[in-house]
Formats: sequence, C-alpha cells, structure tokens
Amino acid sequence: MADTLRRLTNTSSFSVLQDKLEIWHHDYHVLSCDQNLNRCCELIELTAKIQGQLFAILNLAAAEGGHYAGVDTLKTRLLPWLGTCFSMARPSVTDDTSLQLIQDSAEKDRRIRELSISHENDMQKLETQLCSTRLQMDSVKAELADAQKELDQTKSKSATTLLATEDEILQLKADLRSAHEEVEIYKRKLEDIDDYERQIHLLKDEVSYLSAEKAMLRERLVRSRSPSPLPRLSRSSSPIRSESPTRAQLTNSSRQARLISRFSDLYAVERLEAQTMLRRYIADLEMVQKIIFIAVVESFRTAKLAYRQFKLRVRKTLSPSHFGPESLEDAAVDYIVRNLDLYDVQASVNDVINAMNVNPRISFPPEVDFVLINSLIKEACRVSFAMQTLDPPLDLAFASDGELYNDSKYRRSYDSEFTAPLVMYHVWPALMEGNVVIVKGEAVTRRGALWSRSRSRSRSVSPVRSRSLSPTRSLAFNSNRSLSPERLTASHL
Repeated sequence: MADTLRRLTNTSSFSVLQDKLEIWHHDYHVLSCDQNLNRCCELIELTAKIQGQLFAILNLAAAEGGHYAGVDTLKTRLLPWLGTCFSMARPSVTDDTSLQLIQDSAEKDRRIRELSISHENDMQKLETQLCSTRLQMDSVKAELADAQKELDQTKSKSATTLLATEDEILQLKADLRSAHEEVEIYKRKLEDIDDYERQIHLLKDEVSYLSAEKAMLRERLVRSRSPSPLPRLSRSSSPIRSESPTRAQLTNSSRQARLISRFSDLYAVERLEAQTMLRRYIADLEMVQKIIFIAVVESFRTAKLAYRQFKLRVRKTLSPSHFGPESLEDAAVDYIVRNLDLYDVQASVNDVINAMNVNPRISFPPEVDFVLINSLIKEACRVSFAMQTLDPPLDLAFASDGELYNDSKYRRSYDSEFTAPLVMYHVWPALMEGNVVIVKGEAVTRRGALWSRSRSRSRSVSPVRSRSLSPTRSLAFNSNRSLSPERLTASHL
C-alpha cells in the first residue's frame, strides 16, 4: 500500500487535475464546443484513474486492518456514497500502466506549460520589437515630416528665386533691347559720318577741280593781257571736250584704280561666299561655278543697259538748262559720277535674276532661288555701272565655252588639264579696257571640250530650267525697276 501511495504522490495527479481545470476555465470561452467536451472527457478519465488508485489503496488499507478493522468507516462513509448510484469500474489497465499514463500526461502538460511560457516570452519579445519598430516608425515619420517641411520651404524659396530670375531676365532683355537701339543709333551716326566723309571727299574733289579751273582761268587772263595776240581756237579743234576738265575727268584715274580693286575683291570675297552658299544646295562644283560666272556676266550686261538708259534720261533733263564750257555729254557723265546713289540697283538685280531663271545652261533646284547670291549680283551691278563712267569704260572680255585658251586673258584653275588647248568653262571673266587686259579671269581647260560642249547643247534643246516667278514676287521685283522721273529734278542737278 505504501508503494502505491508513494507512486500516486509522485505523479502529482491532483495538481495536474487542478492545472487542467484552471487551463480549461481560462480557455473555455475561446474553445469550440467539441474542444470543451474533449477537455471535460479528459478530466473525467483522469479523475476515474485517480479514483481507481484510491480504491486500490482503500482495499489494501482494509486488508491490513483485518476482518473487523475499518468496518464502521466503510458503513458510515463508503456505503452511503455508493448508495448514490455512483460506481467506478475498475480500470482495464494495471496500476503501473495507469501511473505511467498519468506521468506521460503530466510530462505533456509540463511541456505544454513550457511551450506556453516560451510562447509568451516570444510574444513579449515580439511586442517589445513591435514597440521599438513603432518608435522607429514614429521617428521616421517625424523625419519625413521635417523633410517635407524643408522641401516646402525649398520650393517656396525656389519659386521666389525663379521669380527674381525672371525679373532679372526681363531686365536683361530690356537692357539688350536698349543696347540694340543704341547700336542702331550708332550705326545711323556712322552712316551719317560716312555720308559726311563722302561729301567732304566730293567737296575736296570740287575744290581741286575749281583750283585747276582757277589756274586755267588765270593762265587765260595772263595770256589775254600779254601784248602778243593769242591764236584763235576753232570749234573743230575740240568738238567733244572743252579745255576745262570736269570732275569726272579729274578723278578718272583714282576711280579706275578703286573700281579695279573692287573687282578683284569681288573675285576674292563675294565669289567665294556665293560659292559656299550654293554648295549647300548643289553638289556639282562645275554647275556652281557656271552659275556664278553667268551671274557676273549678266550683271555687267544689265548694268551697262541701265547706264545707257540713265544717261539718256540725264541728258534729256539737262539739255533745256545746259550752258557752260563743257559739253552736254561731259555734263551728263559728271552728274552721274556725282550721283551714283541714284542708280536703281535693285531693278538691275531683278533683271539679272529673271535672265538667269530662263537660262538653259543652268540647272538649279526648283525649291531654291537665285536670291541666295543677291549680294554678289548687287555688287557686280554697282561696280559695272560705275565702270561705265570711266574714260575709256571698263568691260568684261567676251567668253564662250570651247574657245581657244588665251594665256593673256585667263589663268587655268587648279583642276584644269594644263596641256588642253580649249576652254571647258569659265570660272571668272577677264576685265578689259578696250583691247588691253586689266585683270585676268579664270578658266577650266580640259581635253574634249568641244565634244562635251556639243553634247550639252544637244541635251539643252529644251530648257533645263523653267522657273517662273509668282505674281506677287514679279510685282515686288518690278516695283523698283526704273528710276522715277521725280528723282531727276532740278534739286539733284
């Protein structure tokens, strides 16, 4: 009996039963109905096992007391309790097995408690980490809010700076506009200064002309006062020119040198600029050089025609009121030299462009216009018009493709065949004074020039280029074609 009681004490069955009751009480409202029933059945089984052990101890205790020991206790306590129809079947397992099961159950309960304790510890750790994470999140949110505030401040500062920058830009634009206006004012002043210098130059020429005329008059006066009679001059001795030279005659050499230098500058500067401009649209260098050559030739031809027409108008205007020692021809030339700015150069430029538009030797992209080389044509017309006022006038040498190369009139281009005797095409015309070459031109010489020329003629039976100006452009071109009669008034003469 003592061993059985000891084993029952060591298994701590009642403490396990108490713990299970407390756990069930704690989790009763959480568990489902089936789980609560299972817990209750488990407690009933455990209680039955403990009661079986107690009944075994009761039997052993009664056996140790003999036949009559403990009878009163059994009668007064056990029998009434049994009378309540409560009976406990003897377990089907042995006492040792029952105790072993109780120990296993106690061990499982202990492990469950340890696991629950460790789970609670883990939960506490997780809660601690969660609290720390929340604190970190709060700090990050605070930093984010501070960063947002700084960003808003930076945006406001940037907007203020941008407004200030826009104000500065507007101010700079206003300053730039005022600077452009000042530049325009200075340009106009420079133009006025150039006009003043030109007028001073003209006045100096007039002074030199008047000084020469004064000297001649003094010489005539001295001769008239001398005792020897002067030979009478007949009209036939100088039918065209008078004895007193005009301003055009006095400045002829200087103007000739200046115009020859300007013609050389046309070749060295304006020609290269026009060639660079045309090469953007035409890949063929030969065609570009032909276009420039034809433009210069047409400019000289148009300027000579404009000079003759202008000279006729000047003579017609001066003839009613002309009197003086010089002839009407000299007076007209002198007037043109003094008033070269009355030449309507834009009308000549328009005529040159119109002539080039119908030239069958030129192949030009239809989407581009010859206005690209407007500066070259304008300067060539001005130079040609001024050369007609010289005595004798300067003109371009006649040139045709396939002609015999003349070393005195032209120099060969760098890509020429230096043994070829014929000219393939011309790059720049030669400048002539009568039959004397003043400035050499440039030509390209290659073998087979006549054959290639005949082929180009056969191919150009129909015009290569048919360019017609729109009505608006033709009206714009013809608006300034001729000098209006009002420009040749007595105020200009």
